[in-house]
Amino acid sequence: MSAEPALRAEIEEFLIFLTKERNDSPHTTRAYRRDLAAFQRFADEYFGAPWEWGEVDRLALRSFMGELARRGLARRSIARAVSALRTLYRFLGSRYGLSVNPARGLRLPKPERRLPEILDRAQVDELFALAEGAASRGGFQEVRDLAILEVFYGTGMRLAELAGLDVRDVDLVAEQAKVRGKGRKERILPLGRAAGRALRAYEGAREAYLGGLAAGRGDRRALFLGRSGARLSPRGVQLAVRRYLRMFGERSALKVHSLRHTFATHLLDAGADLRAVQELLGHRSLSTTQVYTHTSIERLKRVYQAAHPRAK
Repeated sequence: MSAEPALRAEIEEFLIFLTKERNDSPHTTRAYRRDLAAFQRFADEYFGAPWEWGEVDRLALRSFMGELARRGLARRSIARAVSALRTLYRFLGSRYGLSVNPARGLRLPKPERRLPEILDRAQVDELFALAEGAASRGGFQEVRDLAILEVFYGTGMRLAELAGLDVRDVDLVAEQAKVRGKGRKERILPLGRAAGRALRAYEGAREAYLGGLAAGRGDRRALFLGRSGARLSPRGVQLAVRRYLRMFGERSALKVHSLRHTFATHLLDAGADLRAVQELLGHRSLSTTQVYTHTSIERLKRVYQAAHPRAK
């Protein structure tokens, strides 16, 4: 089996730009790497090596989209690949003066509408009853996990934002947290009383845990810590949350991000302003936030169908 060809230097430079300067999440960067590697393989065959970025036109990109469709990729994945190329060409324009962006204005396949999976109010109560019970009987890890769950549901922050929290980012007197989102944009989020209580309990458990480690060990800057005392990685946060989400079934579609979706949907259900929710979530576009209005409407339809005597 032949080795995978190395990515072109411009792509590697672009991926570094996404991580270091645009502060995109590792998930986004990995997805763009896969998409651009797929395009590079396609272009090597389509144009024949060597080829230049200026040679790529809309016809080539449409052929690339067709190739992805034949491979069975979802429309959402194809749209993301074209978005990766569009962003890459903007980068090449600013860094190297390339004047052409063949992906600009390219018609993208309309993605399938997938409403985010959320927990209903009863499930939220079940989740926190279990986590609170574990925290009351357990040790450092259980107290930490309750704080993680409360912060996720209480603020709607992203996984990377939560994992990146430092102790100094949380003000337990004002009950608010400062997060660094996409593009290094900072925003202040209210924590709520439940999250504040959980974080105060965790603060004590964290100090005791650090005190029990060998001298010089432990990350005193990071808020959420793993067993070694180092900052808890996004993967570690996922595993901690999934232990509790499994209570709704091993095959449940609920994921860590479901807590963010639930936060937004429950706010809108209670009458929160859409633009306020956009601000809390850190969305650049209001249209991204509007998916949660669809979630609320669909849920209300299900309640109506089940409860109204003349709905069926």
